[in-house]
This record gives sequence, structure tokens and C-alpha cells, in this order.
Amino acid sequence: MMRFPATLLAAATLAVAAAPATAQTPATVVDVAVGSPNHSTLVAAVKAAGLVDTLKGPGPFTVFAPTNAAFGKLPAGTVDTLLQPANKGTLTGILTYHVVPGRLMAADVVRAIQAGGGSATVTTVQGGKLTARMAGGGVVLTDAKGGTSRITATDLSARNGVVHVIDTVLMP
Repeated sequence: MMRFPATLLAAATLAVAAAPATAQTPATVVDVAVGSPNHSTLVAAVKAAGLVDTLKGPGPFTVFAPTNAAFGKLPAGTVDTLLQPANKGTLTGILTYHVVPGRLMAADVVRAIQAGGGSATVTTVQGGKLTARMAGGGVVLTDAKGGTSRITATDLSARNGVVHVIDTVLMP
């Protein structure tokens, strides 16, 4: 797994300021998602997969959090099928593919892309790889199936990690 160096100023399109952990910082990456009306599907999926306690743990975690609209891009019925108890293993694999060990701020990702000559690869908790590249003035992640997701908001800090919002569900 590639470890990213300390922070550097991110591209302007990635500019949601990083907040240091304070009394107002959400306690966990789960709390960041719970506090967002745009992540109710993700929260339901994390609960169905039994990952709440894990993601409330000490971490640190970097979570690439798909929005409700991102889940809406999946074929009709996919989310309902994944949320069924019989599909917990598949759902867990997909969700842990969106989590990287460590706290990777937007600037870390940008710096790693620059240092990598235009791309950086990270290993997810699920064990798969994600590739980050600059495209269209922002960062795009490419999953194992060749699908892409744009990071639309960055550096939503929690005491146990950081959340970056993405516009498409990544698939291992």
C-alpha cells in the first residue's frame, strides 16, 4: 500500500477545508455520513453490512463516500438486493473497497499523484486497488472494473479519519 506524505495545498476544485479535530469535529467517519442527508443510502448499507462498530473504531480511516445519487446510478434493484441479509458478504466487500487505512487528506492524494507521474494507487481495506488521477481539474478514482468516480468534496474530518465524497459507487 502506498503511504501518502503530509499535507500540501490541494487543487482549488478539491477545496473543502480540512478541519483539525476539535470539539465540533464529528467523532467518527460514520458520524460524518450520518450527519449528511446525501449519504442516507451509505449509512443504511454500513448498518446492513455490520460495519458501524468497525468504522467507529480508532482508525484512522479514509472513506470515499458515495452519495445517494451515486447509489442511484446502479442498475435498478441493486441497492435493495445488496441490503438483503443474504448479500451481506458482497455488500461488505463493496463498502470496504471504499475505505483506505490511514488519514489521506486531499493534499496527500494530489501530492501522491504528482509524485507518481500522474497517478497513485492505494490498497483498500477490502484488499483491492484504487487508482487516483487528476482529470478535469479534480481527482478521479478508477476501480478494479475500470469504472470511475469523481471526488466532489474533500477533507471532511473526523477524529478517526477523513471522508471524501464521491459521485459513483466503486466496484472491486
